[in-house]
Amino acid sequence: MTLVDARGERCPMPVIRLAKVAAQAHPGEQIVVLATDPAARADIPAWSRMRGHTLVEIRDEAEHTAYVVIISQGPLPSPEPAAPAPSDSGSSGG
Repeated sequence: MTLVDARGERCPMPVIRLAKVAAQAHPGEQIVVLATDPAARADIPAWSRMRGHTLVEIRDEAEHTAYVVIISQGPLPSPEPAAPAPSDSGSSGG
């Protein structure tokens, strides 16, 4: 378990600190983020979902909230780039 103490830090720092630790984490590793910023309640779940990690708990404690994230097996696959539209090179236009 890795602890990220982001108490007293304002948006977007709790998520930025989580992202830095997650980048070095092994699949299955648990990261606990402690945060006092109210924006973290939306930001950390959204970041976890977008990165394919699992937010397993949000726990309100006395002076902060604890967010427990489990790191996924790897990054989500990138979407395939859109194919270019076919050109209309056969028409003379006029």
